[in-house]
Amino acid sequence: MDQLLNDFSPGLFIMQAVILIILIVLLGKFAWKPILESLQTREDGITDAINAAEKAKLELQNLQADNEKLLNAARVERDTMLKEAREMKDKMILDAKEEAQSQADNMIEAAKHAIDGEKKAAMVEIKNHVAELSIEIAEKVVRGELSNKDKQLELVDSLLGKETLN
Repeated sequence: MDQLLNDFSPGLFIMQAVILIILIVLLGKFAWKPILESLQTREDGITDAINAAEKAKLELQNLQADNEKLLNAARVERDTMLKEAREMKDKMILDAKEEAQSQADNMIEAAKHAIDGEKKAAMVEIKNHVAELSIEIAEKVVRGELSNKDKQLELVDSLLGKETLN
């Protein structure tokens, strides 16, 4: 260290100090100012980007909340539509059952009327057939009875005997 003090030259020191001050002034005017401005611009850009990212994050959260609300509304609407569809299905099935029952009742009633008509027609036909058979039997009996003259006279007498004259 003694050697440094021995080699110390005040003129050289002043000259170096002046050169250093000139260098600092030149650097301050031409280099540091643009460097500091670019650093400030970069810092402002980073701050703006952070603010934009936070704003985008808030917007994303709002969008997610809106999407959740829309999903819930869509679920409710879907459930409502499914419920209405089930009710319509049940109503259609009930209406179809009622219509089928009504048609079945009408068909049964028509069949009963048809059966009654057929029954009456069959009874009339049976009565006519029985009457024809009765007439044929009576005719055969009467012919048998009236074929003989003695039998005819006996029949007339018996009929007259039963009848009383006024």
